[in-house]
Amino acid sequence: MFELLGEQLFQLALVAALLVGLCAPAVGTFIVQRRLALLGDGIGHVALTGVALGFLTGTAPVLTAVLVSVVGAVAIELVRARGRTSGDVALALLFYGGIAGGVMLMAVAPGGSNAKLNSYLFGAIASVTPADIWVIAALAVAVIGVVVIFGRELFVLCQDEEMARASGLPVRFLSLLIAVTAALTVVIAMRVVGLLLVSALMVIPVATSQQLTRGFRATMATAMVFGVLASVGGLLASTVSPKVPPGASIVLIALAGFVLALAVGKFVRRGRSDEESRVGPTMRVEEVA
Repeated sequence: MFELLGEQLFQLALVAALLVGLCAPAVGTFIVQRRLALLGDGIGHVALTGVALGFLTGTAPVLTAVLVSVVGAVAIELVRARGRTSGDVALALLFYGGIAGGVMLMAVAPGGSNAKLNSYLFGAIASVTPADIWVIAALAVAVIGVVVIFGRELFVLCQDEEMARASGLPVRFLSLLIAVTAALTVVIAMRVVGLLLVSALMVIPVATSQQLTRGFRATMATAMVFGVLASVGGLLASTVSPKVPPGASIVLIALAGFVLALAVGKFVRRGRSDEESRVGPTMRVEEVA
């Protein structure tokens, strides 16, 4: 196992897994809080059209995926905000249009093939190149920067949009910022877990963290830890057995962590409830921002 650390392919894959494990749950915390857990799936399908467009035009698929997924994320947010159609219908339009457009463009693109399509749908972390790492790193810095700079404002928006508007916050800008950041996260993760599974890494670590923590910051930090553990664990599982797909391994490890946290969380809450029944309720100050 340790000799793999000296191989460039494994080093690149490890860096990609770490970046994805950090970024996906960070953005996913806001998405889950705003009850848009399926947003990542919709953007992932749109990003497939961007990937195919890259093959069709002979440009870098990652860059065209960024452009198309950002446009799609902005479109879905504008449609949702204006109320012309419900959020679930708009997401369905992204699902069907994005996947159909991606398959069609990949079929007519020079050099396009089902193998290349599958590498983006289900991830191909072993094929990550140094150029991919530079792009992923740049996008990861942008995503983490948004979370650090606008974290408090985004938290208020996700808790109560009307309160955020009454507080004078730029609700439209912040809503678009969440959508664009989610789009960047999808592109970051598509080479690791694949476009069809990327939403799982944005949602499951957050759901796992919610079983064990209370404060918003604590939830996000713990989710990022779980995200890194799942990403690295899935990568290691795929190196031990080449037949094990890394994307699926990452998601299954994340799901196993959720089941374990669910059991631990119930045990802790039961113990806390028994203690309060003996000594009486106590006031807690919870960290919310």
